[in-house]
Amino acid sequence: MTSHFLDPALPAQSPSDVSGSANDPALTLMTTPVRALVKREPISLPPQTTIRAAAQLMSEQRVSSILIVEQGLLFGLITDRDLRNRVIATGLDTGRPIMDIATLAPLSVDVDDPAFNALLLMARHNIHHVPVLDGQLVVGMITATDLTEQHSTSAVYLAGDIYKQSSVSGLQQASTKIKALQHSLASADASAYSTGHIITTITDAITSRLLQLGEAQLGPAPVDYVWVAAGSQARSEQTAKTDQDNCMLLDDSFDEKTHGAYFKSLSQFVCDGLDACGYIYCPGEMMAMTDTWRQPVSRWAEYFARWTGQPDPKALMLTCVFFDLRAIYGRSELLEKLRQDVLLRTKGNTLFLAHMVGNALTHFPPLSVFNRITTIRSGEHKGTIDLKHGGIVPIVDLARVHALSSGDDAVNTHDRLATSVAGAAIGEQSARDLRDALEFLAFLRIQHQTRQISNGQPPDNHMRLEEISNFERTQLKDAFTVVKSMQSVLGQRFRF
Repeated sequence: MTSHFLDPALPAQSPSDVSGSANDPALTLMTTPVRALVKREPISLPPQTTIRAAAQLMSEQRVSSILIVEQGLLFGLITDRDLRNRVIATGLDTGRPIMDIATLAPLSVDVDDPAFNALLLMARHNIHHVPVLDGQLVVGMITATDLTEQHSTSAVYLAGDIYKQSSVSGLQQASTKIKALQHSLASADASAYSTGHIITTITDAITSRLLQLGEAQLGPAPVDYVWVAAGSQARSEQTAKTDQDNCMLLDDSFDEKTHGAYFKSLSQFVCDGLDACGYIYCPGEMMAMTDTWRQPVSRWAEYFARWTGQPDPKALMLTCVFFDLRAIYGRSELLEKLRQDVLLRTKGNTLFLAHMVGNALTHFPPLSVFNRITTIRSGEHKGTIDLKHGGIVPIVDLARVHALSSGDDAVNTHDRLATSVAGAAIGEQSARDLRDALEFLAFLRIQHQTRQISNGQPPDNHMRLEEISNFERTQLKDAFTVVKSMQSVLGQRFRF
């Protein structure tokens, strides 16, 4: 009856593989095991204990929560919030058993998990207490206050504030704190990897809350569905500058005449709400509010079969968005089976992969024939380099091809490069070089955007070389050279 939670979007690699400064608070959490945060033996009670007795023990022990355990197995937990909201506020008889007010089968972490997993778990699910297990044995409890790196844990409190909002205008106000969160992470020299996960967690929270508000307004969904993030949100690689890419998978019992109006209204409400919160509408309309991207699972299966079987230019453009998917809210099982079916179609599909590589090679690092960094020559961004399309996007594309070729289900780019080595899709040194290049380029982008935020400017991806030191320019050229070299290797491997 225990529920050991492992979020599929949490970091999959060894913490020692993550690049970043030693001052990175989130990196500290990634290298610190949960066991280091457990400060005392678990305080637990059997399920039949009365609410009054539990409250007395919490007061005596000066704790804000108690685990419900029987025969060494975790059944649930109660918190001081439960006592306030489910007992005092409702006038419930305190002689009743604690199981009447408990959170059953709570989400948990393993004692050997990195503390960063606990941070993201709390932020994504709006919880402040997480049981710690060693296998099935309960060994303790950690709270948000145990995660002492305040730059990182602020994400937990911001997510909590988001879930308290009862209107779009409230969410809009809460979302204004995202730039400040990115600023604090950048000031602490947080790695791009951890910053991306933390900022994306807030996007997930806003999206989930909008769906909850939409359901409260429209009523329960008539059939099962799952709201799915695409693009950078799916990869957990967002920054304060982003648009929205999303879609909706509906159960195959969906009937357009009976259910269509409900899901059209719900998706419109959520996409409009995201736009109000600063996640602008996708210029290509790749959003759940677009009828094409709000379909039953069987229709989505037809989409992917066509895209992989007949990879024309439009199909390749769409696959760059919709091959990066992650469930945000609803029945995640609807997406899981579809993704497995898609990976079976792409693994070893050399014709499709060759087309994917050709599409990936449309974005090159800004290097001249003499291997010098070149800036944009005209237009609005004259004299700058596009860190996103000139460096980050090519790495994302390379990692996606490697993952699809090996049938790997990772979505985050760093994780894809790490797991592709195990699948022999890419050499260990090449994967490490690309991961380091990605971290450096993404870090530069975050620092650039943070400077813009500090100056009251809207963040973008176009940086002037004068913003960085000569040493950093050398590193930037090296990063671009790595990307260009890996593009050449992949082009040779999947040549038509």
